[in-house]
Amino acid sequence: MSDVHLGALLEQARSGDDASLRELVHELNPVLWRVARGQGLTAEDAADVVQTTWLELLRRLHDIRTPRAVTAWLITATRREAWHRRERARRHLPDGESALRDVADPGPPPDHRVLTDERDRILWSHFARLSQRCRDLLGIVAQVPRPDYDVISETFGMPHGSIGPTRSRCLAKLRAMLLADPAWAAS
Repeated sequence: MSDVHLGALLEQARSGDDASLRELVHELNPVLWRVARGQGLTAEDAADVVQTTWLELLRRLHDIRTPRAVTAWLITATRREAWHRRERARRHLPDGESALRDVADPGPPPDHRVLTDERDRILWSHFARLSQRCRDLLGIVAQVPRPDYDVISETFGMPHGSIGPTRSRCLAKLRAMLLADPAWAAS
């Protein structure tokens, strides 16, 4: 979805069109979710940050001077809220015993978890060896069912036409690293 279209949705939402606002949320929510998770937040904290960002947009709906910049505005607001959330969490860390006392174990049985954990450890260790650009691009593409190349282009400063080839090269690098790792074949 282009910045022009997203800007038009913002303008229509300013005029009270709830369907345009819903479409804006539908298109950009996966991007905001990825930005929040990329700041190291838990899924629960990331959900709160994204929700807070949307509420902030509603509060400032008429303050955004350039509607076409709504994506950049939302990404910036999400990053800031994530930073604030992390800072607040650091100041209010409970001691370990009380934090663990009330936590239920929602996970799978231990034997399944061991296999999954090992596979994930191998995958993420190779993923971490990719360039930051590859990690960012693959992370956003994995979160969004139909990635909007205009938004990705703006967010990562990549030419629109290089996104698909860059994604393919990044996946090929990851695949080659995994296939070369004997531990991956065993998992």
